Amino acid sequence: MISVGIVGGTGYTGVELLRLLLRHPQVTVRTLTSRTEAGKRVDEMFPSLRGQTSLEFSDFNIDTLKACDVVFFATPHGVAMKHAEELVSSNTKVIDLAADFRLQNLDNFEKWYGMPHACPELLKSSVYGLSELNREQIKQAQVVGNPGCYPTTVQLGLAPLLKQQNLIQEESIIIDAKSGVSGAGRKASLGMIYTENADNFKAYAVAGHRHQPEIIEALEGISGKKDVFNHLVFVPHLVPMIRGMLSTIYVDLTAEGEVTDIQKLYELFYENEKFVDVMPVGALPETRSVRGANDLRIALYKPQPKKLVIVVVQDNLVKGAAGQAVQNMNLMCGLAEDTSLTGIALSP
Repeated sequence: MISVGIVGGTGYTGVELLRLLLRHPQVTVRTLTSRTEAGKRVDEMFPSLRGQTSLEFSDFNIDTLKACDVVFFATPHGVAMKHAEELVSSNTKVIDLAADFRLQNLDNFEKWYGMPHACPELLKSSVYGLSELNREQIKQAQVVGNPGCYPTTVQLGLAPLLKQQNLIQEESIIIDAKSGVSGAGRKASLGMIYTENADNFKAYAVAGHRHQPEIIEALEGISGKKDVFNHLVFVPHLVPMIRGMLSTIYVDLTAEGEVTDIQKLYELFYENEKFVDVMPVGALPETRSVRGANDLRIALYKPQPKKLVIVVVQDNLVKGAAGQAVQNMNLMCGLAEDTSLTGIALSP
């Protein structure tokens, strides 16, 4: 059995991670930490887990975590990097669901997250945890940075085009993305309360979002091209629903892209991927079609000969966070990648 610790168990991604791991046949959750709820039973805070676990939240204890095979950090940015080196020195694998190991560019990390990186040498050997694109590297990794939710939709939405050169004009990319309110976390804030979000729809961080440098760095890695994605436009929006993410990506096709069978390109690219569904021509994915599941669905449209519209949906808490983290753990531990992740989406 794989012994697991979860640091930060009271947030939405932390409890989603616990939900998935409790049904994992090869995992025992050894410890679940909380700064504020130590000593309280988990099922007292989350009644959905009654009868599923007798775990209690505990204080952070590095020695307890070092005895685990894998430690997940479902914490704010800046926490995992303070402890990762000590855990790795004890041969504990680390999966961070925040941003500490997403950006290799230290200047960008400090600019967007307002802090210096605590372990830049370990960052260099960490792996960006988008399973479908970095599978072999993840298998060998000691530290994995789980991708952001928006960047997951963008990368999987664009990867088939970028892996095959000269199909799109890279400077033309526009990403119009929407997320449910759980994407902002469980912290109390005026902007997240019901009366501010119900019957409302708004854009945010239009001047610049932390996921933009992550998207750019990742697309450069996929395409092998530098300095061609700096002009992409990324605008996130908040939708009055709890779960779900829909990203609509607009690109201009090159002359070669116009004559390429884009639908077939995507179907072949993802034909062996268990969690990426390229939908039939004319179909449109809905967020409820992935609610609670680790699936990501893609639909393609050419409204004009030179224009391509890519629509991508996922559950921001599952494929966009906790489910992807479990995918990464399975790869790191030599398990079948879909272990505990084959649940069917909830609909309606």
